[in-house]
Amino acid sequence: MGDIEATVPVQRAGAGDPRIPVVPGFARRAAAAGGGATRSPRRAGKELRERVPRVSHASLDLPAGRPDAVRAVEESSRGRVPSLAPIRVGRMAATPFAFLRGSAGLMAHDLVGTPVSGVGAQLCGDAHAANFGLYGDARGSLVIDLNDFDETVFGPWEWDLKRLATSLVLAGREAGADEDTCRQGAYDTVGAYRRTMRLLAKLPALDAWNAIADEELVSHTDARDLLGTLERVSEKARNNTSARFAAKSTEDSGDGGRRFIDAPPVLRRVPDEEAAAVAAGLGDYLGTISEDRVPLLARYAIHDVAFRVVGTGSVGTRSYVVLLLDHRGEPLVLQVKEARPSVLAPYLPTVGFDVPEVAHEGRRVVLGQKRMQVVSDILLGWATVDGRPFQVRQFRNRKGSVDPAALAADQVDDYGRMTGALLARAHAHSADPRLIAGYCGKNDELDEAVAAFAVTYADRTEADHAELVRAIGSGRIAAELGV
Repeated sequence: MGDIEATVPVQRAGAGDPRIPVVPGFARRAAAAGGGATRSPRRAGKELRERVPRVSHASLDLPAGRPDAVRAVEESSRGRVPSLAPIRVGRMAATPFAFLRGSAGLMAHDLVGTPVSGVGAQLCGDAHAANFGLYGDARGSLVIDLNDFDETVFGPWEWDLKRLATSLVLAGREAGADEDTCRQGAYDTVGAYRRTMRLLAKLPALDAWNAIADEELVSHTDARDLLGTLERVSEKARNNTSARFAAKSTEDSGDGGRRFIDAPPVLRRVPDEEAAAVAAGLGDYLGTISEDRVPLLARYAIHDVAFRVVGTGSVGTRSYVVLLLDHRGEPLVLQVKEARPSVLAPYLPTVGFDVPEVAHEGRRVVLGQKRMQVVSDILLGWATVDGRPFQVRQFRNRKGSVDPAALAADQVDDYGRMTGALLARAHAHSADPRLIAGYCGKNDELDEAVAAFAVTYADRTEADHAELVRAIGSGRIAAELGV
């Protein structure tokens, strides 16, 4: 008689039927991969409160040896293009909120001194209020979600939430809102995160994965005061395309093609050798996107490459725009952006999170983005240029964003609720929402605690920003303002 296990027939049967072979450890392994738990996740989340009370999240104990603001900025500029450092410093010096945008690494250093529940999720890593926005899906519809993943890594979900809440306080202050309104914005951000996570925990797994459609977001978060602002941003986003950018930023090359127009320091054409290296990197990039997209890109030819300065925290990283034209001369612009190691990575082991070895930083960014977004750019991939890792994505893919620092005072809490819900949805793709919901609970204990933290850390950020401004005035650090 042969091996009995090999001869047991596999028959179609109902759920839980003993004739269905069980994959050993499937639920446990899947849960571990997703940061979940297999034994009553909600109860496990509640039990975590005994070790890490929710009220403890109000605390901020800055670790010893904290670098001052200027040294932190200088250290974070290492490995970037040196000539662009003054632009980065100038942008960070504009406001305390701008300083926060450029100092994700410094905040990660400081968060080491805060409580963590031990539950992990795929983090944005830089979840401030300006890193949410609109972009186009494959059919041209607009989606709203997190939209920056340079620092993405698996870590404590609280870090993203605290950074988001802090940014609402700083954005509100810059917008001229009073202190009660700013604190309320942070409080409502956490409340929306908690309530959304509880909603997701109650849904069937597949429904939770796709929950909270964008058209339902405003009503779900009671953010009706934002409707006019979102409509204006949406209208602008629909016109924010490769074609529009190419029309403004390129010219006829004289040989039937087009080329970028120099607009220093933000946009500059690059030497032929550098352009060829970027183009060569795109050959390997084709192997990182879905195979069904390759025929689409095969209908385009590369015509030019330029270097473009982007962002606030990203200034100084190597970032290119690549102009492609189809057979009709219609443009597609790709962004090829250097992917540096996540600034959170050095601090995660201190709070109990292992950081796996990263084979390619661009791949880390792309996979992290896909793990968090409901819909991602169909041309998202990665490449290597002159030995450096890059991420590749569409440039100006109907992108639009709300400037949180320009909101009316009565919109700050609305925007906080909307972004809090989006962050919960993103975290629930990699962490079991039942576990986080069990920890967060039904009452507002966590909301109050994180709002208190946000106010304290916003004060800390304002002090850091003031220190940077003084250093610029004294000549300690160079800055190019208004660029």
